[in-house]
Amino acid sequence: MTEDDETRDCLEGAPWDTSPPPPMSAFVPIPLGQPIPNLPHAVSCSLPTMRSVRGYEEKDPEITRHMGSGYPRFVLHPFVGQLSAHYQSASQMVGQILWLTSSARMAEELAAVLRAKGTDSTPFAADGIHGLAHADDPAIHARAKLHLQNVGGFLASRAAEDRLAQLGLIPAVAPEALYVGDALTEVRRHLQPLFGDTVPEDLLLATGGMNAVSVAFRVVSDRQAARGRTIWVQLGWLYLDTIALLKRFTATPEDYIYLPDVFDHSALETLFATHGNRIAGLVIEAPTNPLIQTADLETIADLARSSGATIIADSSVSSPFDVDVLPYADVVAVSLTKYTASEGDLLAGLVVVNPATPDAATLRREIKARLEPIYSRDLARLAHQIGDTRDVLAQIHSSVPLIAAWLEAHPAVDEVYWTLHPKSRVHYEKIARAPDAVGCMISFTLHRPLEEFYDRLRLPKGPSFGMKTTLICPFMYLAHYHLVSTEAGRAELRASGINPDLLRFSVGCEPTQDIITALDEALR
Repeated sequence: MTEDDETRDCLEGAPWDTSPPPPMSAFVPIPLGQPIPNLPHAVSCSLPTMRSVRGYEEKDPEITRHMGSGYPRFVLHPFVGQLSAHYQSASQMVGQILWLTSSARMAEELAAVLRAKGTDSTPFAADGIHGLAHADDPAIHARAKLHLQNVGGFLASRAAEDRLAQLGLIPAVAPEALYVGDALTEVRRHLQPLFGDTVPEDLLLATGGMNAVSVAFRVVSDRQAARGRTIWVQLGWLYLDTIALLKRFTATPEDYIYLPDVFDHSALETLFATHGNRIAGLVIEAPTNPLIQTADLETIADLARSSGATIIADSSVSSPFDVDVLPYADVVAVSLTKYTASEGDLLAGLVVVNPATPDAATLRREIKARLEPIYSRDLARLAHQIGDTRDVLAQIHSSVPLIAAWLEAHPAVDEVYWTLHPKSRVHYEKIARAPDAVGCMISFTLHRPLEEFYDRLRLPKGPSFGMKTTLICPFMYLAHYHLVSTEAGRAELRASGINPDLLRFSVGCEPTQDIITALDEALR
């Protein structure tokens, strides 16, 4: 979804059926705007045609009136919108926008961001819920929304649902399976063996992946700036909000350096030879999103550590269950929304500091102090699902190589990217936990018009990945519409090796042949 995405067009109320949903079928088209999966806290939603994709991005009322939900950092969840409207009415806020935030601290952070641009705001607190109100001005609205999106600062939808039920504004909280017991201990029990010499307390959970990434980045950035190191390196094309963080929070535009080719070690060596004592660190995705490229992390880590630079690595594309990047990073920050929350109905994030990194204890303490804590019911829902992760991955792993091979052989398909792509394979295998640990993601481009294929395809179509449900989307249209919608922007993407019409495909747990049949039907 785009960085300037508005939330005010979202509808209030629940767009889902409150009865137990039937299993999502890969062969049944999903109506525009319906949550995927059809659950109250789903993190994806159906965008079944390219017209709906463009209309969503361009705020076409004929499209947005159907959009009752979406990825929660981009589309205000109906429960959060309903609770915000209640408080605005109860507090007689006229001509103001009220943002409900994940904590009082996040509201204060947002106030500081607006104050830096000369905007006054008013803190809000009621019933244990915190937020910030400001004048109903489109520019201020966009600035506030973008910050909360970048850092993962919105109130959790389950927190809003609980409060609505307590206030009598909805009949009851929708029933769902939750872990009974110490949910944090249960989540850490499954994750800690993935992170070497750590202890369970070293695993720091957050409200979402972007909160994990943003806090890790800003803590390290502050510590490195005190040492005169202010340059940050983006290696390869990264997820849009990670790029936004690097651009927003580096000291000057010159302190942000983008190296588009993750395999160009000579460019990195030249950079360190020129600016080594000023480089604060590198932000790396392994693999990257959406090109699924894996750099030579061992060589990069040796170079960074010899120069005193910090590596922040995000392994969300394949998940910590599939890859081990901690030996090559100082800090690992990932989204647990993917894979571990495989039902696709919650946001969560994780930060782990490498115990061998200098000042690891101090770094861990500072990150923990600034992370937004995951809401209790989200944590209990995560603890209920996380035990399924290995079985879910086993099903996905059995399908991905077959689907990738099928796409590579199809005459209508141009380029196929996945973890074992020839350019990345040797590097990926160094971090893979097993030969078949290939993650869920395949990206591909076509020899024919995107719209023709996308509109015919009957698989679920929406954002996110790492779910039991297969998902496909025209990723650059959702993430960087401002680029794909102009010729200059499309040229910028091509210069980074990205076809603007690239499709990002997340393989789920449906039968492999059913998925291939649906793809074949749309490509005929």
